[in-house]
Amino acid sequence: MPLSKLITPSYFKWVLRLHQKYKRYRNKYGRSLDPNLGLISAALIFCLWIFTFVLSCQVDLGSVSIWVGTLIVVVRTFLHTGLFIISHDAAHGTVFTGNRRLNDWIGAIALWIYGLLPYQKFVINHGLHHKHPATAQDPDFHDGRHSSMTKWYLGFMYRYIDKKQVLTLFIGMTILFHGIRIGFNVSAVNLLLFWILPLLLSSMQLFYFGTYLPHREPVHKDRHNARSSKFPVLISFFTCYHFGYHWEHHEYPYLPWFRLPSVRKYSGH
Repeated sequence: MPLSKLITPSYFKWVLRLHQKYKRYRNKYGRSLDPNLGLISAALIFCLWIFTFVLSCQVDLGSVSIWVGTLIVVVRTFLHTGLFIISHDAAHGTVFTGNRRLNDWIGAIALWIYGLLPYQKFVINHGLHHKHPATAQDPDFHDGRHSSMTKWYLGFMYRYIDKKQVLTLFIGMTILFHGIRIGFNVSAVNLLLFWILPLLLSSMQLFYFGTYLPHREPVHKDRHNARSSKFPVLISFFTCYHFGYHWEHHEYPYLPWFRLPSVRKYSGH
């Protein structure tokens, strides 16, 4: 269904109600929602991503073992996922609660670095996901015919990266790839292994832990149609920044990712 048919007056009323609920929560638990914590966590992820990217570009693949190379890919994938988590929390207004414009700029930059993706389209799609989770109106959900994990993933990616965006992504990534390769004398293999591959693996990680596992059939009967993982906090963090605590995220969408474990132990999901 086209987005234009889903963005109705009721959608904006729902967004307003959610914002009012968030303000009430802030008034009650203001101290636990320090606006600087989201900003600090985003800055840390940004810095680690840049630091590891620069280092990975300088790695001599002929002098490192396959295990070291694999570890670098894993770390780069985790940090690349972190960029998406920043943009996701920005869409909920929780990266910097003190300034929505700065919050959205940070989210847009993170999503652009992640994969040259348009932030406003993501915000609208994600809002629809929260309003209509695991239904035909949810752009993250499968279409009813392609419910297997692989087909669902491909459909999920297509809804976020349409034909126009594929062309933009291809041209943009090609320019960036060869610009870095030629301008900074970086091996093409290094860029493929430590930049392009982590991007692809990150999209799979986000889909598996943040969409497929929480919203797969049988759908739960509550309004969120979501389930949470049973992972301990440390494992939950490394799998996908607590994205697996998904029922809690839908119930408390105004909480940043690092606050989800604090409500997980009380939710019973």
